[in-house]
Amino acid sequence: MKVSLLASGSTGNCLAVEHNGCLLLVDAGLSARKTVSRLESAGLENTLPVAMLLSHEHSDHSRGIGVVARKLQIPVFSTSGTAKAMADRHGRNVSWNMLENGEEIFIEPFLVKAFRLPHDATDPSGYVIECDGAKLGVATDLGSANILAENFLKGCKALVLEFNHDEEMLWTGKYPWPLKQRISSSTGHLSNKEASKFLSHLVHPELSLILLAHLSQENNTPELALAEARSVAGSEISVIVGRPYEAIPAKGI
Repeated sequence: MKVSLLASGSTGNCLAVEHNGCLLLVDAGLSARKTVSRLESAGLENTLPVAMLLSHEHSDHSRGIGVVARKLQIPVFSTSGTAKAMADRHGRNVSWNMLENGEEIFIEPFLVKAFRLPHDATDPSGYVIECDGAKLGVATDLGSANILAENFLKGCKALVLEFNHDEEMLWTGKYPWPLKQRISSSTGHLSNKEASKFLSHLVHPELSLILLAHLSQENNTPELALAEARSVAGSEISVIVGRPYEAIPAKGI
């Protein structure tokens, strides 16, 4: 199984997972043109798209869903709450399929398990994607780390985990006070320190890759996020920071 963050950050989010030529996308925060272009730059151009998972309805994860799903001719899976929230937005004419939190589904060749995340969306999801014994955990928008998410993500060989903001940069930055409160709330976004503490519960001998996702361009830096992650991951695990404007080359797990 290979994984690439095609885009990560407040301007757009999209994750690509590949196995034996089959491609699964998580979120659609890019246009169809950019999605295809970044698949090529990630080394995933000669793949067969099979489905898309939508974690929640916020536009940086969903704005391209209609055009991407139609261009790639793939169904979209989400909770019924997310699908309902999308009904009057970008989700028209999409082939919706329900995957409720707590359920699992086989989308050949991927086994996908969905679990609820604490985020201020209608019914947001994190995912565990399994294939041939390898497990990838995805939790990119959450305001707090809880036991439910920890139990789902334990034992994963690779993780895509939110490292959104540096607390000092957030509180001393130029964002308006209500937005600062929203970001730092238990249903907002994880700070670097909160994320590294969460990560410390997930590190195990078989964990080989950590992708740091959803970094704020205003309230974080790749260097700060990387330092926090490495403080608990050590030097044996590959840790890579997602980028907002270019894809990360696909990494095998």
